[in-house]
Amino acid sequence: MPLLDSVNSPADLRKIPRKDLPALAEEIRAEMIRVCARQGGHLAPSLGVVELSIVLHAIFDTPEDLIVWDIGHQAYAHKILTGRRAAFETIRQWGGISGFLRRDESPFDVFGAGHSSTSISAALGLACARDLKKEARRIVAVIGDGAMTAGMAFEALNNAGHLKKDLIVVLNDNEMSISPNVGAFSAYLSRLMTGPFYTTVRKETEHFLKAIPRLGLPMIRMAKTMEEGVKGMVGPGILFEEMGFQYVGPLDGNDMDVLFATMENVKRLSGPTLVHVVTKKGKGYKPAEDAPGPFHGTPPFEIATGKRASSSGPTYTGVFGQAMVDLARQDQSIVAITAAMADGTGLAPFAREFPERFFDVGIAEQHGVTFAAGLAAGGLKPVVAVYSTFLQRAYDQIVHDVCLQNLPVVFALDRAGLVGEDGPTHHGAFDLAYLRVLPNMIVMSPKDENEFRRLLKTAVDHPGPAAVRYPRGAAAGVPLDPTIQPLPVGSWEVLREGREGTILAVGPAVQAAMEASETLAAEGHAVGVVNARFVKPLDENLLKEMAREGTFWLTVEDHQLAGGFGSAVLEFLETAGISGVRVKRVGLPDRFSEHGEIDLLRRAYGLDAEGIAAAVRSMLSVRTIQWHEAVP
Repeated sequence: MPLLDSVNSPADLRKIPRKDLPALAEEIRAEMIRVCARQGGHLAPSLGVVELSIVLHAIFDTPEDLIVWDIGHQAYAHKILTGRRAAFETIRQWGGISGFLRRDESPFDVFGAGHSSTSISAALGLACARDLKKEARRIVAVIGDGAMTAGMAFEALNNAGHLKKDLIVVLNDNEMSISPNVGAFSAYLSRLMTGPFYTTVRKETEHFLKAIPRLGLPMIRMAKTMEEGVKGMVGPGILFEEMGFQYVGPLDGNDMDVLFATMENVKRLSGPTLVHVVTKKGKGYKPAEDAPGPFHGTPPFEIATGKRASSSGPTYTGVFGQAMVDLARQDQSIVAITAAMADGTGLAPFAREFPERFFDVGIAEQHGVTFAAGLAAGGLKPVVAVYSTFLQRAYDQIVHDVCLQNLPVVFALDRAGLVGEDGPTHHGAFDLAYLRVLPNMIVMSPKDENEFRRLLKTAVDHPGPAAVRYPRGAAAGVPLDPTIQPLPVGSWEVLREGREGTILAVGPAVQAAMEASETLAAEGHAVGVVNARFVKPLDENLLKEMAREGTFWLTVEDHQLAGGFGSAVLEFLETAGISGVRVKRVGLPDRFSEHGEIDLLRRAYGLDAEGIAAAVRSMLSVRTIQWHEAVP
């Protein structure tokens, strides 16, 4: 019987002889590869931490002891080991388990995480709560080396070093190759320095030296300097030591013997400790080892060859990347900024052609936005390419450093609206609300890729802050104009006239609105469609003209209804003193949307053609006795 069949919890894991755990690791890898090959997922990072996941759950008494995982890309083995092996088939699918960490999914998911760099802060909070409640439990944070590029991680390290709480931080380093230091001697030294004999001798020696008048403290400082010098020769630990952590490592994070020997010692240490482990991203599956980047988040693939499924047409991300190159060839002042997402945002071609005008700031959106503001203040035209959900981290910088100073920074918001299987942490459901309230900001959303290019040009030419939001995945497949021409700011597009009412649609909802209008026309109803490509400013002249007709308006957006496009239309009617127009809004409800395939989610929320048609029918069925004059 496979070992994995006997593991329904970490308690079961602890019953397996250690000599058999490498075989268990390979079974876990095979399970992850099988499931991700069928439906995609974050494979490469999870393959790299299988041994680490096993060792942590074997040594620590989870869930009494708490393991806080950063993001979720590295938590697939953790999910399999904590009672979700049967449900692993459903990961990232509608009604299935999340691809990230969720507190409502399992008591082993101690802290919810989809964005990065939160684990140390959360773990420190848990450690302080533990001490205030006088509990006895170990708390471990597992953070990736990429997440350590965020300022928040270092803020947490600084605070943890100051508070001196019992806390273990495991730094999972999977981007660098294993250095020569990660060998037998380095592993031996790390075990030695965390062992009971060494720590006891160090404390006793320090106590003895303190008792020596005048000479004691200088000798302690000298001994500490010598110890740091030895560590500095074998690892990069001085930075963490200076922040108040005892540094252990670097260790081979795929060697269970080394991990068990060291972590058992680390478990007994007091105070903040950082354990640096080096893992191989994609370990155990050669295609992922050879190409860890593409297999970080992969679509379905063939297990035998590693050949991944590819889209048949252009994507909005790809169109953006090429448009940036085209615009930058014409305008030397255009520069691009990304936060560790050059491939994900489509900027890799730009980086290759204009390396001196491309800036990757790491997972540091706050810095990235203010950095862009500085570039703009210096006379350049910065374009910040970022996922909609990740820009939320830099809201204060957008407000004070960009909009307040009216600087021409362009925000290219990829993955706006529903993003599918990544779920509530990644849906770009709030950007219209949090951006349109800001003075000086203009906000745009294209109906197709050709209009996207034109809106991007509009944003680059605009003398103040501008944001263009666009969805994940395949574009509409329309032909592209040979040149990229801007559009007048605030101009909408009437796609279909309708005497009975009008659908005001934003972004990808425009195509669904057109299909709904055609369905309704076949039923004998004349319902118009307007492409409301500018969410701020609205096309007020067109709205006033439409209001005179005294019909109904249906607003449709792939965004939270609260504060979104529909809210902006209602605000306009109130401000303009217009009555006699019935307005119904279609969008996302006031809750976090679940994960699932995008088309399925759009059907569930009434954002597909049939849902829009149904909403129109509900308005057509309500006839008012008399329309009031629409415009004073």
